[in-house]
Amino acid sequence: MSLRVAGSVALSALRTSEVGMAVASSNVANADTDGYTRKTASTVTRDTAVGVSSVDVTAATSTVNRFLLKTIVAAQSDLGAADTRNSYLDQLQSAFGTVTEDEDSTGTDIGSMIDAVADAAATLSTSPESDSAKAAFVQSLSDAAETLRSTSASVQSLRAQADDEIADTVDRINDTLTTLDDLNERIVKGKALGQNTADLEDQRNSALKDLATDIGVTYQVDSNGLMRISTTSGKSLLDSSVHSLSYTPAASVSANTVYSASGTSGFQGITLDGVDITSSSAGGTLGALVRLRDTDLPAQQASLDELATGLIDQLNAIQNTGTALPAPQTLTGTETVAGTDALQTTSGTLRVAVTDSDGAAVEMLDIDLSTMSTLQDVVDAINTMSNASASISSDGKLVIQANSADNGIGLGGDANDGDTGSFADDYGLNDLLTGTGASDIRVASAISADSSLLATGVLSADSGLTTGDTLVSSGEGSVASALKAAFAASQSFDAAGGLAARSTSFAGYAGAIIQNAATLADSASTAYDSQNSYTSGLETSFSSQSGVNVDEETAAISSLQSAYEAAAAVMKALQEMFDTALNMVQ
Repeated sequence: MSLRVAGSVALSALRTSEVGMAVASSNVANADTDGYTRKTASTVTRDTAVGVSSVDVTAATSTVNRFLLKTIVAAQSDLGAADTRNSYLDQLQSAFGTVTEDEDSTGTDIGSMIDAVADAAATLSTSPESDSAKAAFVQSLSDAAETLRSTSASVQSLRAQADDEIADTVDRINDTLTTLDDLNERIVKGKALGQNTADLEDQRNSALKDLATDIGVTYQVDSNGLMRISTTSGKSLLDSSVHSLSYTPAASVSANTVYSASGTSGFQGITLDGVDITSSSAGGTLGALVRLRDTDLPAQQASLDELATGLIDQLNAIQNTGTALPAPQTLTGTETVAGTDALQTTSGTLRVAVTDSDGAAVEMLDIDLSTMSTLQDVVDAINTMSNASASISSDGKLVIQANSADNGIGLGGDANDGDTGSFADDYGLNDLLTGTGASDIRVASAISADSSLLATGVLSADSGLTTGDTLVSSGEGSVASALKAAFAASQSFDAAGGLAARSTSFAGYAGAIIQNAATLADSASTAYDSQNSYTSGLETSFSSQSGVNVDEETAAISSLQSAYEAAAAVMKALQEMFDTALNMVQ
């Protein structure tokens, strides 16, 4: 072997060792860099044509398990979804509170507040004439209604939060896609020029995992190094260009705000290249947010509404059978009606009574509803009285009033429609609660302002009563007793949200709502912990295969340094041999 060939071999050995040490040193320096994978110097044997082989470095490459990376990317989507649901459902549980088990404790959750109303109703039933008992009942009911409204507001606030976060997530997805597109361009160009792109590929893999956390994706890399990414439903997100998502959050969110595929009301659609993908299985954080906003949280609202409407319907039906003492001068309905409306109650007797402040009859009229066809017929009948009048207001409400401010108006009789209850209940003439659900349930404004207007007794149904006879006495507490019984008895609740149809008390149903929220939160927490453990395990496996072991790299550097020193010694010896040969020629 000639000295020139030997020198070429030794020089390639020096170069190979030098590159190897540089790569190993870079591995050590980046051992804690997120997403960095161990690089190795790829070498190739070169024939010197004299029976001796040399070695050259071709590139620095990553040691990445591609199949494991794909599994991690899929796991990141599941983790993003699990993390989001865990966070939101934990906030939901906090808003709903917990079931209070200590009988001596005073909770602020809906179950505890309804228990407080039940206690106040029990006290009222024993002292129906007591102003303080009336005030306590009205206040406790008002507090329960406020709790329902605030809990409902918390649900809608979480929906609004999710909607805003959908917009933020869409923006983040678009930013990540732009980053991936830039890395794609640099990697493809670098590979075409024969440059080392391993670090760029690490950055792209890290960005890919970030993208997968926000939205479920599938991907493939072609022979040119170009990564193509699609949603799990097959919609392209990145190929030779970025396909951006678009979303505009709702200006405000209420229980009536829902996603509409037509985009004409409520939440708009999330679009990709102009196509609505809201209903697609997006996965990741984005998919979880859509599910929370459109399914999970509305289900909780539905349960709250079922409780609220149950309270409204049942308590109003009871309250509308009775009258306060002294009776109010005016009764104004809550239902929107017209004079031509057919009567809901077509049989039985409606007693319309004008009473003085002591409950004595000033004037009384018994109307046989079987002889009446429309609401206007009843209005006309009442207008035959000397001390009372009736009308339908400009906004469509039935109004019955005593003509003198010294008197009040009371309704009674045995008329019942067999469904919602009494004539007064049909038109909401003496409602205790107003509203359409949990978001707007309230104690009627008149009763809230003056608790003495709370009906605790009923008009006497005795026939033959005349002017001056007592129609209602202060000790008459049949309505108060019915209110007490309503909170103790089982009520029928339809299936709503995540709760099946059932028969239970108001407090029992409230407890079921709270328990359901707690169960959802617990399940979400368990799912998150499981997915986080699974994903962490995959990352650990990936790191053990593709990550940097500082001890191994340090040992490699030491070995390469020895090889470098050996090659340098050979070069030195060859130089001395060249010098000797030259001196001999001279």
